[in-house]
Amino acid sequence: MTDILLIALYAFFGAAATGLAGAGVLRLVRRRSLTASLAVVAAVAVVAMLAGTLAVAWAMFLSPHDLSVVTTVVAMAAVVSLATALLLGRWVVARSRALARAARSFGDDGDFAAPAGPATAELDQLSRELAATSARLAQSRERERALESSRRELVAWISHDLRTPLAGLRAMAEALEDGVAADPDRYLRQIRTEVERLNDMVGDLFELSRIQAGALALATSRVSVYDLVGDALAGADPLAREHGVRLVGDRVEPVPVEVDGKEMSRVLGNLLVNAIRRTPADGTVAVAAERSPDGVVLSVTDGCGGIPEEDLVRVFDTGWRGTHARTPPAGAGLGLAIVRGIVEAHQGHTGVRNIPGGCRFEVTLPVPEG
Repeated sequence: MTDILLIALYAFFGAAATGLAGAGVLRLVRRRSLTASLAVVAAVAVVAMLAGTLAVAWAMFLSPHDLSVVTTVVAMAAVVSLATALLLGRWVVARSRALARAARSFGDDGDFAAPAGPATAELDQLSRELAATSARLAQSRERERALESSRRELVAWISHDLRTPLAGLRAMAEALEDGVAADPDRYLRQIRTEVERLNDMVGDLFELSRIQAGALALATSRVSVYDLVGDALAGADPLAREHGVRLVGDRVEPVPVEVDGKEMSRVLGNLLVNAIRRTPADGTVAVAAERSPDGVVLSVTDGCGGIPEEDLVRVFDTGWRGTHARTPPAGAGLGLAIVRGIVEAHQGHTGVRNIPGGCRFEVTLPVPEG
């Protein structure tokens, strides 16, 4: 037992010394190619075995002939192992370089295509991750292009919508200043109306900027959708009367939601105003609220005649106003974008679909816990 323990100690210390030396060499070549690292690892393993074997052979007092045979066998194994490590290292490095070349397509707005041929499990996993990342980047680029297009349209429309009332305000102000206004009181009322519309437009821009900057702070509390809908209908009633539109809210379940009452009232108000303005006289705008498997669904149904199918995906985009809504009172195309931003801040989602004679806007909110 003592001899076996002594042989084990000789083998351990011989291999350990080689391993420590190999660790130092590996640290020195850590910035070099993978081929060099694999060669060092293989050399350390073989030399550690050689050192342990020689230490044991010396301890066993082998004859010079036997010692040379053992040394030759181990040396040949070392040569073969190093050659194999170099060949495998070159293959792995070639695969990683091909992967690096394929990854450069990210910077060229291209799609990632993994190199053909077999690969190690780690490189294959890296290829799959790069492909998934490429798909996400492509989606992000597409969203960025759509957002940039919406921004350009918004700037153009806002410029138009601001220029028209400002020109009218200037003309009325000059008429009042020169004393040539036939009906000064009517001019003053018109000026007040235009100023209020401009104020609403600026307010919408400010609200949208807060939403897009992630600075919309919500003060949530548990309220009943019955109360939210009732307040929204009361606020929209004067506009509905002015346009000769009937407001209906008889399909509202008194289910609770966890929302910011002020912001959610703005959501319903924007949807109702949008529906009333696009529903012809003697038409009906209906509001409903009900619980569904996805959450609490608030809906506003109008009689606008429907939205072209190709425009349905853009309804909630910033600046979208449809092909027939380029001038006031259509607004700046911010109302529905604000609706989506507020709803998403509540962890909900928005949707729209055509129905016979009009369209139905839906807001789905999560059911409060407890």
